[in-house]
Amino acid sequence: MKETMQPTTASEAGYSSAYEEALRLALVAHREQRRKGSGLPYSIHPIHVSVILLRHGFSTEVAIAGLLHDLVEDQGFDPEEIDRRFGPEVSEIVDALTERKRDADGRRRPWPMRKREALEMLERTSKEAAAVKAADALHNVESFLEDLRQDGADIWRHFNQGPIEQLAYYRRITSISRRKLGSHPLVRELADAVSDLATAIKDTGHP
Repeated sequence: MKETMQPTTASEAGYSSAYEEALRLALVAHREQRRKGSGLPYSIHPIHVSVILLRHGFSTEVAIAGLLHDLVEDQGFDPEEIDRRFGPEVSEIVDALTERKRDADGRRRPWPMRKREALEMLERTSKEAAAVKAADALHNVESFLEDLRQDGADIWRHFNQGPIEQLAYYRRITSISRRKLGSHPLVRELADAVSDLATAIKDTGHP
């Protein structure tokens, strides 16, 4: 007897119109932006963050937040528009992960100040936002490793801070992520990547 395929439910569907909308938005919003160091299109980053979250079993909403997490910070996108189009769960995650890069007079705020505030916010935020930040950090760290393999220590001239400061920042993210998410495989993967970065930095001549 021929087996009849059961209809796919909404929760099981592979296609998501909301995810498609967020993907298109991220691609358009970041179209002029390039990754520091490699010079690759910046959209590689939010897409990979989203893929990491999906591969680790997080919801479509969390993956959409991964796609959009830099939209307000880097492109000045209206947070209320994110809320209207994608709902409060996505907009709250994006808001929790958005750094204020400029002061009231439009001057660029110092990197240490921004990162300190970002870490303080991460301590107070939801597990879902912590997962997006962990995925964001994982892709950034893996990108550092790839760039180091390609170009060596010269890559650090493209960034606001050198390798020691960067490493300390990602270690803090790992520590907070572990407190928020426990022994989740995403946290373990991030911890392994940060450990690899520490080794690579030492191998390129830094203490």
